[in-house]
Amino acid sequence: GRVIIGDQPDGMMPYHLLYGAIGSCFYATFLSVANKKKLTFDRAKIEINGVKRDKIPATLETVHIKFIITNPSDKAQLTEASELGAKFCSIHETVSKVAEVTMDVLFD
Repeated sequence: GRVIIGDQPDGMMPYHLLYGAIGSCFYATFLSVANKKKLTFDRAKIEINGVKRDKIPATLETVHIKFIITNPSDKAQLTEASELGAKFCSIHETVSKVAEVTMDVLFD
């Protein structure tokens, strides 16, 4: 893949990249748990946003993950796999030391 970085057309800024890192780490960890539990689904969508603090250094204050799973085999078990994905994702855990990280798991 290709990522354009910086202040240019379609350029990714630092927090966009951080949200991408959280999302990719979370999803990889979630998939590992879901595969071990033999859970299935058709697709998943992750949306991440957050709010930065005004004071310097402007660390994140909040991060919210919206995780939408389509055609789940077992909603309760996939919710648990999502929670474990967040718990064992090292980037999620790192960010949670400075920001409140929340997640909604939704089913489609």
